[in-house]
Amino acid sequence: MKTILDKEQLHLTILRLAHQLLENNISLADVVFIGIQPRGVQVGSKLIAAIGQIAPFEKLQYGILDITFYRDDVRDELHVANTTHIPFSIEGKKVVLIDDVLYTGRTIRAALDAIQDFGRPQKVELCVLVDRRFNRELPIQPDYCGKAIDSVISQKVKVEWDKEAVVLY
Repeated sequence: MKTILDKEQLHLTILRLAHQLLENNISLADVVFIGIQPRGVQVGSKLIAAIGQIAPFEKLQYGILDITFYRDDVRDELHVANTTHIPFSIEGKKVVLIDDVLYTGRTIRAALDAIQDFGRPQKVELCVLVDRRFNRELPIQPDYCGKAIDSVISQKVKVEWDKEAVVLY
């Protein structure tokens, strides 16, 4: 077990991502943020809170997206869907998808399919807390990345919110 980000580093990383998102968007009026269920929602909530503190004048639109039935890599078992809550239109907007760990890219592919049910965005960007760079199965890269790591397939990366740390097992 190895700690990739401790409590302080995790908070700084989220704060840095919030600043990067604000730097790349003059206004957030046409930007919507969507956390991917289940673990991207926790990152998204913290990121939205950080953006709200930095730019309290901005009206933030944040939703959550369940991709359970859009996945192509898990077919053997019965799945229970999580909640999807997108109370705004994504039509013609910039959508920032938020997840905790980018690994094979299959979660993001499923999220891209799922958001099409809500309209046609003008642009889609990806924000991840951790990018496991060399394990991709699909050509997907993050636009915003908290920490890029090299790991082998047998290792697991876990964001442990109760300990406020990112750990490599």
